[in-house]
This record gives sequence, C-alpha cells and structure tokens, in this order.
Amino acid sequence: MNARHAAEPDAAAGFEGARLAIYRRVLWTVLVINGVMFLIEGAFGLATNSVSLQADALDFLGDAATYAISLMVLGMSVRWRASAAILKGAAMGAFGVWILGASVFHVIFPALPSAGVMGGVGVLALAANFASALLLYRFRHGDANIRSVWLCTRNDAIGNIAVIVAGAGVYATAKGWPDLAVGVIMAALALSSSLLVLRQAARELRGRAELRAGHTNVTPAA
Repeated sequence: MNARHAAEPDAAAGFEGARLAIYRRVLWTVLVINGVMFLIEGAFGLATNSVSLQADALDFLGDAATYAISLMVLGMSVRWRASAAILKGAAMGAFGVWILGASVFHVIFPALPSAGVMGGVGVLALAANFASALLLYRFRHGDANIRSVWLCTRNDAIGNIAVIVAGAGVYATAKGWPDLAVGVIMAALALSSSLLVLRQAARELRGRAELRAGHTNVTPAA
C-alpha cells in the first residue's frame, strides 16, 4: 500500500480511548491551578524583589502554556506533537536564560527579599504543585509532548521546595545570596529539561521521517 493513503500509526497522543479522556481532564485541572498560582506568586515575587519567587511564577506560567499546547495537539500525529514539544522545550530554555539574567541583575543591584513571604508563598505553591504532580504522575511516560508536561510539573515541585529553603536561608543570614543561588539552580534545571525534551522530540521527528520514507519506497503489489 502507498504510504500517502495509509493512516498514520501514531494518530493518538500516546493514550487512547478512556485514558485519553482522563488525561484531557487532568490537563485542564492543572492548567487552572498553574494559571492561578502564576498570578499569586508573580505578584508577591515582584513586590518582594525575590528572584526565586519570580522564577517560580514564570515556571507556573510556562506550565500553564505547556498544558494548553498539549491539550491542542492531543490526538494529532507525531509531527504535531513533536513540534509542540520542541516549542515547549525552547520555552523552557528561554525561561532558564531569563532567570540567569535576573540573577546577574540582582548581583549587580542587590535587594533583600522578604523571607517570610518567600516561605509562605513557597508553601502554597508547593501544595499546588504537589496536587498537580499527583494528578499527572501516572501519565509521566510517553512521547516528547507527554514527557514535557511531566518534566514541567516535576521541576515546579522541586522549585517550590528550593524557594522554601531559600526563604529559610535569607532569614538565617539576612542576605540575598540564598535567593540568588536557588534562582541559578532553577535556571539550570529548566535548561537541562529543555535539552531532554528537544532531543526526544528531534528523535521522534527523525523516526517519523524514516518511517514515511520506508513506506514511500515500498513497491505496490502487481
């Protein structure tokens, strides 16, 4: 059979039937959670000059966008899903670069964030991300699109714990360097996750191209 008339074998986004419907509902739930937390944490991060809170707030925004994109490409071919994963991987990398830049800025122009606010908001954000991680844990394996969703959620949970630790460090030392250190760690985590997602998406696109080339080269039966 000519590949042009064959259905793509990867039409489902890693899940099918009832499992796909459940995954869709879970994505909508965590999208709302992350959107609300972006507004809360972003406002407190700007008000207190906390690099780690700002970084975590942007991570919430990035996660909300990740979930929205994932919802759009559910059920589409691997080309669309891998392309969406590349977009999300690039966004994760841009987030990491931005946080590194913000950390450098605060080294040059130091400001002492509020340890109490950092700790309190960090605990709230951790609760939100822990709930999201519990919902998504059983969907952590799959293609690059599904993998990027889990990595974003995992990174947020780690980031929240780090923000709480940074708040304790700021309180104990009365200095801003613990906040900056956590910002750099979160940037490194975002950059490493970006590379993982981009590499997996590139492999999936190459595999799709090779599969299509193999089908195209098949000689139709006489």
